[in-house]
Amino acid sequence: MTLLIVGTYVAAAHLGGGGRVVGLAKGAVPTAYQSLVQKWGSLCPALNPALLAAQLYQESGWRADARSGAQAQGIAQFIPGTWATHGIDGDGDGDRDVWDPKDAIPSAASYDCKLASYVKDAAGDPTENMLAAYNAGAYAVIKYGGVPPYRETKNYVSTIRKMEQSFASTKGRVDPSRRAAGAIYYAQKKLGTPYLWGGNGTPEQGGRFDCSGLTLAAYRSVGVQLPRVANDQWNSGPHPKRDELLPGDLVFFGSDMNNSRSIDHVGIYVGGGHMINAPYTGAKIRFDPIDTPNYFGATRPSGDG
Repeated sequence: MTLLIVGTYVAAAHLGGGGRVVGLAKGAVPTAYQSLVQKWGSLCPALNPALLAAQLYQESGWRADARSGAQAQGIAQFIPGTWATHGIDGDGDGDRDVWDPKDAIPSAASYDCKLASYVKDAAGDPTENMLAAYNAGAYAVIKYGGVPPYRETKNYVSTIRKMEQSFASTKGRVDPSRRAAGAIYYAQKKLGTPYLWGGNGTPEQGGRFDCSGLTLAAYRSVGVQLPRVANDQWNSGPHPKRDELLPGDLVFFGSDMNNSRSIDHVGIYVGGGHMINAPYTGAKIRFDPIDTPNYFGATRPSGDG
């Protein structure tokens, strides 16, 4: 099995550039919201469905009942004053309900596009200026002539732009990670380690892992930070097709092939139809085939973390 990973960098050197956005990636957006995101994400040139999906995911993780300490509410995390001014009746039922995604998602898109028009004369990327205005206010973007130098705002913009590619359906090949072989090397050294639910490989846990703890640690060893749980790791990069898999890709498994929130398992692809994974309680980290009925898809983690 070790031979399967040889040539990861050679294969990477011969692949072409990334793909063109053609829609939303399979299962990236929960079924209940997919048509809303697709429709309203095309509202203005600074916005696209994948970007809107990434923004909503960053704001609430698709939770329609989300609340924050700053009184932000709903799936798009509007504060009451902003909602009073910019909330719209997206579903035409006669009310504007911040807790109803059929109103809140259209309102987020509408507000994004209004902000884009407010800051259209600022220097820099119009989409990034729009996102910065959503986070820090249009005045701050105008004042600084682009994304303001606030750490929170810069991180907000950077995170959403990176996640955008994970929500986008791409046409053509996806650029491979240059750190994939290092992540596999880390995982190989853990073969035979007993599984531990919630395990992060700490000394207190006897160096044991669960599935997403192993993938997180493997990629952290090469400088790529992943989210902690499997269905969030799905959003850590673009999604190669089954016949485009390369060693180092994360492979996912779930119960609903149309909803990435159903993902409940992840492994690291090593080639030849196999992965290294931490399977379940009572098992050890091992090689397993990926071609099972619950195979959901794959993600190629962004090389910049």
